[in-house]
Amino acid sequence: MREWELIRPDAVEVWRNKELVQRLWWYYNVMLDNAPAKYNICARIEVPAKIDELWNMSLNELWSIHDKYSEELDKIWLDVKSRVPSKHVLHEWTRGRLPSCSLLDVKIVLARRIVQSCHFCERRCRVNRYERRGACLTTATPRVGTYGHHLGEEAPLVPSGTIFFTGCTFRCVYCQNWDISQFPENGDEVTPKQLAIIQKHLRETGARNINWVGGDPTPAIHAILESLRYLAEWQVNVPQLWNSNMYLTLEGMKLLLHVMDIWLPDMKYGNDQCAERYSIAKRYWEVITRNMKILAEREEDCIIRHLVLPGHVECCTKPVLKWIAENYRDKALVNVMDQYRPEWLVVRYPHRWPEIARRPSKRELDEAYRYATELGLCWEPVTR
Repeated sequence: MREWELIRPDAVEVWRNKELVQRLWWYYNVMLDNAPAKYNICARIEVPAKIDELWNMSLNELWSIHDKYSEELDKIWLDVKSRVPSKHVLHEWTRGRLPSCSLLDVKIVLARRIVQSCHFCERRCRVNRYERRGACLTTATPRVGTYGHHLGEEAPLVPSGTIFFTGCTFRCVYCQNWDISQFPENGDEVTPKQLAIIQKHLRETGARNINWVGGDPTPAIHAILESLRYLAEWQVNVPQLWNSNMYLTLEGMKLLLHVMDIWLPDMKYGNDQCAERYSIAKRYWEVITRNMKILAEREEDCIIRHLVLPGHVECCTKPVLKWIAENYRDKALVNVMDQYRPEWLVVRYPHRWPEIARRPSKRELDEAYRYATELGLCWEPVTR
């Protein structure tokens, strides 16, 4: 028995739950090397152009090419899914030389161009992050605070190959990772190739997935995409997991949709007022539900997180869980999280946010669990 199995035996037992396997079917097969990770497919969709030519195109021209070949990838993905599990289909999309220009290359160029007037997230600061920091507190060169095998994630993800970026698109006053989210200099600069080497090492040492997290990984989209090209060249196959606050623009979403195998979105608030008070995030509900609907319509594998905040069961927890029930039905798993504790600014200035300067009570958590069960959500396999 491996050491992590002794620490997290539920990470083994959870796969005996047939409903869970059904909802995470694609991720499950990529994890077991029964299917190619999406980036391996994306890197092998040939685009009839030279990479140098892409840099001279307008953003509109690039998006036109991107959208055309993304439709082709969607058709191929459906075909691949119909033939999984199959070692033949795995080898078909993970072996051989890459084309001179691929859909993944188009994504990389688009992402690099966006960084020049950054709008990966809905703050849309339009800063040239090659020259200075954006609203996310980071430049174009990403910094990694730490990486390794994480045994504290949801059972289907353990051991998770987590890569923690510094910086964040939010300003959560209770942030539990404030030392890296609000102080990006606490990380080490990394190149896309170094990110790829880290991923390869994590996979070869037993990681079930590569877990992009932070802070928030959104500001590093350009580097992440470029790192995936190295993985495809090296014939490495590992599920890609997007662990994010989901405050992305539509452009950010489009860049990720064809390379992520499973999503771990965090739906924090049930209204805009709470989002602005605690995370300084405007238009929160509109943005988050828009992005989550995209995932639902595409039937992407998802484990949706919701952290129960003290005093916010009625205004946040219940609206979030109700929305998930109405829009995801039997498509996703839900983690109703009880890990909230006062941190960061709430600890320093509790008089400014007295309503969340405590842990949620047992009564509040029980009500959240009761409501999730009443709505018919599949939450217990990953929460308990």
